Amino acid sequence: MQIALVVDGDNHLLGTVTDGDVRRGILRGVALNETVDKIMNPNPSVCREDDAREAILTRMEIRNLRHMPVVDKAGRVVRLETHDELLAPKERDNLVVLMAGGLGVRLRPLTENCPKPMLKIGGRPILETILLNFIEYGFRRFYLSVNYMSEAITEYFGDGSRWGVDIRYLRESQKLGTAGALSLLPERPNSPILVMNGDLLTKVNFTQLVDFHGAHRSKATMCVREYDFQVPYGVVKMDHHSITAIEEKPVQTFFVNAGIYMLEPEILDMIPKSDFFDMPTLFDRLIADRSKTIAFPVREYWLDIGHVEDFERANLEHSGDAQ
Repeated sequence: MQIALVVDGDNHLLGTVTDGDVRRGILRGVALNETVDKIMNPNPSVCREDDAREAILTRMEIRNLRHMPVVDKAGRVVRLETHDELLAPKERDNLVVLMAGGLGVRLRPLTENCPKPMLKIGGRPILETILLNFIEYGFRRFYLSVNYMSEAITEYFGDGSRWGVDIRYLRESQKLGTAGALSLLPERPNSPILVMNGDLLTKVNFTQLVDFHGAHRSKATMCVREYDFQVPYGVVKMDHHSITAIEEKPVQTFFVNAGIYMLEPEILDMIPKSDFFDMPTLFDRLIADRSKTIAFPVREYWLDIGHVEDFERANLEHSGDAQ
């Protein structure tokens, strides 16, 4: 790897040692039997575990670095990112199922003649941006669940050869919901399945999601997003009829479903055939069965294109994207 990470007994990063550090130490007369602190860099560049892949790459390129230790909030080593692996991630055999069959009612009149996933943001369809993001992380096998105006989607994406990937289709003859469409998969895969709504723009690190799901041995993982809601009034706290406190316009914080999931293959057995069945219902059943379900917090960019104002905001934010 051409780098060594120096840590203490609790895995806190103390420094790094590269080939250049060793050579410079030798030139300074540091003996080979000296302790490593004599040559290590005690203030290496690091990134946080929730930093986006693009941000890590940019930092590496600006500083001409080939490696970047990843640390948690306490400064403990989580992993090591390398420039080459970030540019060419390993190919993954996980299936990715993108839900692209929605009617897009809340986006009318924009969706009267165009399915929502094909609306253009930054010069390309939303669904293509999602596809390209997964491709960057090494995913190559895709299923698109289609229903409303499906021809527009199938004609544009074809078999995926244009992007060097394999694209197939789950054709819903009726609306099946965010989980029900999975019952149309022709066979059970051997590795966890990634499922994502086809109307999301996000910079989620899918490598971290896959690793998080596997490390926790979860049956099903749901990505969640922190959502703040400010009560527009003073909230009165009471004990029976007595007022104990008044909190002016407090902010309530919740975690909401972010529309991205990772499922173990055996979960498919719980999904009814050809019936409407959504993801919250699936998670409710898993929880009732005491199966392990976990949440993966999304701190990266995330936008649900649910309303016309979301579409307009997305186009402003992606106005500089390549056409």
